[in-house]
Amino acid sequence: MSKSQSKPQSFKGNKSYLPTKPCAVCGKDMAWRRSWAKNWDEVKYCSDACRKAAPKTGSK
Repeated sequence: MSKSQSKPQSFKGNKSYLPTKPCAVCGKDMAWRRSWAKNWDEVKYCSDACRKAAPKTGSK
């Protein structure tokens, strides 16, 4: 077996092995991103469009 032929589990670009969670607005699964590493527990929306469409919580 050569180096170019590796197991699918060791392929670093395979997103199926990353954690996922549903978007709070549309329910679409979001895959973990490196930019979300520090605040993954706080990520709620898959896109700016969903973030803008989210119901506002009034604080008056």
